[in-house]
Amino acid sequence: MAEIGWIAAGGFLGAMARYAMVAFVSARWPTRLPLGTLLVNLIGSFLLGWIASSGLNEQIAFFLGTGFMGAFTTFSTFKLESVNLFRWGEGKTSLLYMGMTYLLGIGAAWLGFGVGM
Repeated sequence: MAEIGWIAAGGFLGAMARYAMVAFVSARWPTRLPLGTLLVNLIGSFLLGWIASSGLNEQIAFFLGTGFMGAFTTFSTFKLESVNLFRWGEGKTSLLYMGMTYLLGIGAAWLGFGVGM
């Protein structure tokens, strides 16, 4: 039952961190490309790779991996933004966004995994 508390605490902090980062990036660099979500997902991919390979104890892994990273990164927002870009006639931007998110995200996770070993 303690795992739920760790996950909830991490999730709360991760959601707040995501909101703050997306708001900060969007205010600084307004563009059709959702840079805030892209940055959050790339950082999250790297950190989750690191967490997965770093051998952290179970409570910290629940807090950081499942809780914080689960709320910090956002697959559903990424998908909605991708669809909206197409709806707004920004098909090339949407494809760029999806390609960057998938390719750079996998690369970031791989790098994080390597750093954590």
